Amino acid sequence: MKKLVIIPAFNESESIVHTVRNIQKCAPDYDLIVINDCSKDNTLQICRDNDIPVLDLPINLGIGGAVQTGYLYAMMNHYDIAVQMDGDGQHDALYLKDMEETLVRENADMVIGSRFIEKKGFQSSGVRRIGIGIFRFLTGTLFGKAVTDATSGMRMSNRRTIELFVKDYPRDYPEPETVCRLLRKHYKVVEVPVIMKERETGTSSISMRKSVYYMVKVTLAILIERLR
Repeated sequence: MKKLVIIPAFNESESIVHTVRNIQKCAPDYDLIVINDCSKDNTLQICRDNDIPVLDLPINLGIGGAVQTGYLYAMMNHYDIAVQMDGDGQHDALYLKDMEETLVRENADMVIGSRFIEKKGFQSSGVRRIGIGIFRFLTGTLFGKAVTDATSGMRMSNRRTIELFVKDYPRDYPEPETVCRLLRKHYKVVEVPVIMKERETGTSSISMRKSVYYMVKVTLAILIERLR
C-alpha cells in the first residue's frame, strides 16, 4: 500500500524538522508532505533547505483548507492511506504502525489516535478537556458512538475517506465535524491509545476566548450535521 503523512504547517519553523525526522525514523515506509499554509516565518525555507517535500499555498487557507489540500495530493498520487499529523511535535510517529494495523484489521475508514483512552502524557488544558467531554457526549448521543478524542489531529484515513474529504471538508476546527460526518454516513471510526506530548515550541492559535467560541461553533456544527 502507498502511505502518506500530511503535515499542515503554519509558522512551525522551530519544530518542523524534528517532526519530519521523527516520521522518517519511526515510519520509514511512509511518504510525507508538508502543507505550508502561507507561514509568516521561514518554515518554507527550512523545508527546502532540509529536502523536506513541501507544498506552498499562495494564501492562508486555515487548518481545514491545508489538510484538504493534503488529501487532494494523496488522491491525485494514488495513496491508499493518508495520515494527518501536526507540525508542532505533539504527535509521535511511533504509533503509526499500531494505527495502520488497526485500520486493516478492523476494516476501518478512520483510526484516531486518542490521548484519553489510557490518559497518559499531555492531556490538554482544562477548558479544552471540558469541550472534548462535550463532543464525546454529543457523538455518543447523536451518532451512537462516544468518541473519546474527537479533536485529535492525529488520524489515519483509508482511500474511501480520502475521496470523501477531497469533495467536502470543514474549514474551521474540522476534526470533530469530520468525525461526525463519517459517523452520519456510517463510516467505521476506531480509536487507539496514543501518548501525546506538549507543544514543543510556539503557542497554540486557540486562546481562552477562542476556546469558548470553538466549543459553541463546533457544537452547533455537530447539531447541524445530525440534521443533514
